Amino acid sequence: MTKSFFLATTAMVLGAGLAHASTLEDVRERGAVVCGVTQGVPGFSNPDDAGNWTGFDVDICRAVAAAVLDDADAVRFVPLSNTERFTALQSGEVDILSRTTTRTLNRDTALGLNFAPVVFYDGQGFMVRESLGVASALDLDGASVCVSAGSTTELNLADYFSANGMSYSPVRFDRADEVLAAYDAGRCDVYTSDLSGLAARRLVMENPAEHVMLPETISKEPLAPVVRHGDDQWFDIVTWTVYALIGAEEMGVTSENMQEMAEGGSPDIRRLLGAGDDNMGAWMDLENDWSAKAIAAVGNYGELWERHLGMNTPLELERGLNELYTNGGIQYAMPIK
Repeated sequence: MTKSFFLATTAMVLGAGLAHASTLEDVRERGAVVCGVTQGVPGFSNPDDAGNWTGFDVDICRAVAAAVLDDADAVRFVPLSNTERFTALQSGEVDILSRTTTRTLNRDTALGLNFAPVVFYDGQGFMVRESLGVASALDLDGASVCVSAGSTTELNLADYFSANGMSYSPVRFDRADEVLAAYDAGRCDVYTSDLSGLAARRLVMENPAEHVMLPETISKEPLAPVVRHGDDQWFDIVTWTVYALIGAEEMGVTSENMQEMAEGGSPDIRRLLGAGDDNMGAWMDLENDWSAKAIAAVGNYGELWERHLGMNTPLELERGLNELYTNGGIQYAMPIK
């Protein structure tokens, strides 16, 4: 047997194995998308007293379910800690992670993951009690810092203090709610996380007004949905569902005006809503109106933001970098055509 024949045969066997492992087939047979989420972050993924999940990341999964199964409620949510999330995805326990996860080189390569488009451009910051009298993160030398174990947050924390010649004492926990509880109980001086996460968790503290955010942003945290390597079809479906939500906002398509836009909109709008002759859904083994179903279920990207994170919500988050590129931000959908 020649080396070239062996390599070709091996490639065919591996290719056949990957082709057989279809997440889309599993989802259809199961009748639901299994979505890994946080263990509770207001505005992003949070259960109510009845166990119903709501939030920005939750609606990303609901959009995928609508595109694939024509049912935005056909989602089973699995709360996962930072240390559990990647193993759950790699093992097939969940089909997608939609839980404030930062895209990094290590995760995108060594962990065997694929990241869909960024849905939230964030950065890491610090929260302290106002009574501490601290005005800058550069004043935190010798502080004790509550941090989530197994996260980019922990690495960024170490890098920042090292780069600025400061010492600190980390207080680590696996679960985000444990980090919050420890800080709120006074077990550490500082709470560090993504800025959006700090804003969300401050809402559920015993006395939110007593805590302030320091002005520094010490990292880039591009947060995106995640799927496994090895299933390009499922990766395409999740990727283009996100782009459909962003593209809809770019084109002025909302969950309210979809019918009107499908009938009288531009060629690009008609393609987006499956009203053209392109039959783009077939390229992913979906119906032609897959994206219209996703938009109808959760709205466009801007609608998601305003419903869960915007200035009329308890979080009161300005969009900043998450504005469309036409409004001074960097959100940008790839051409849907």
